[in-house]
Amino acid sequence: MTLDLPTPDRPLRIGTRGSPLALAQAHETRDRLMAAFDLPEDAFEVVVIKTTGDRVLDRPLKEIGGKGLFTREIEEDLASGAIDIAVHSMKDMPTIQPEGLILDTYLPREDVRDAFVTLAGSAFADLDEGAVVGTSSLRRRAQLLWRRPDLQVVEFRGNVQTRMKKLADGVAEATFLACAGLSRLNAHEVKRVPLTPDEMLPAVAQGAIGIERRIDDARTAEMLAAIHDATTGTRLAAERAYLAALDGSCETPIAGLAELDGGTIRLRGEILRPDGSDCLEDAETAPVEDAAEMGHAVGARLLARAPAGFFDWRAA
Repeated sequence: MTLDLPTPDRPLRIGTRGSPLALAQAHETRDRLMAAFDLPEDAFEVVVIKTTGDRVLDRPLKEIGGKGLFTREIEEDLASGAIDIAVHSMKDMPTIQPEGLILDTYLPREDVRDAFVTLAGSAFADLDEGAVVGTSSLRRRAQLLWRRPDLQVVEFRGNVQTRMKKLADGVAEATFLACAGLSRLNAHEVKRVPLTPDEMLPAVAQGAIGIERRIDDARTAEMLAAIHDATTGTRLAAERAYLAALDGSCETPIAGLAELDGGTIRLRGEILRPDGSDCLEDAETAPVEDAAEMGHAVGARLLARAPAGFFDWRAA
């Protein structure tokens, strides 16, 4: 049976947040589908949806909810049929999707590393004692304080331009941004020093774009299968199973990274107290077909080792 492809009269509607990075990810998805099926740009419509996380900018993320902050409204429109697919930064995604929705398509993963950003382009090791660093990430905050308890960490939300202006205004001396986001935005003007995963283990699924659809939408499923990157899917199977075992959200400082080596996959995991006073680590290697089971095992071991109150940011 011939696939019923979208047309300018019946475009495929792509739901996304409205930030420059989210739009870049939606456009990458559109461009890959255009190339895969030889379709014109106007066979697609990018639909911008404002989420709770986008609307509430005056409070830390931990005070207004978990990972659903950047997905809930988009998923509601997907479930209702207002859009056909939703494009997400995978590090924002809960491990369980709403009933009727599925997340099983991933684009090739970008650079997973965190970038240390200053106006001068200096290195993390050059930070003076007691320096002020800005971040909205509970993970980065905890990792910073674990390594450098002398640092002062302040809340730092907003897009790349907003954060760079805060640096220029002296709100902080340095901040962190994902290398993947800077790459996708072609933000060559931002001076940065990438940190290896050994220096700062990234967030689960950092650098990965996921595409969500309705389970019963066979046409869309067939289209998305043409642009799915299996390698990224395997790595995220391990990382998201690890996150699910920890019941992780934006409220918990969790880092994790899976890497492939031929037919094996290795996962490193790290959980921290929100105040950076303690850090637990674990790692495991397994055959690629056991990626999810391995991820769950690493998460379960770390959870079993964590004392009561380990993840409580209110105690930080």
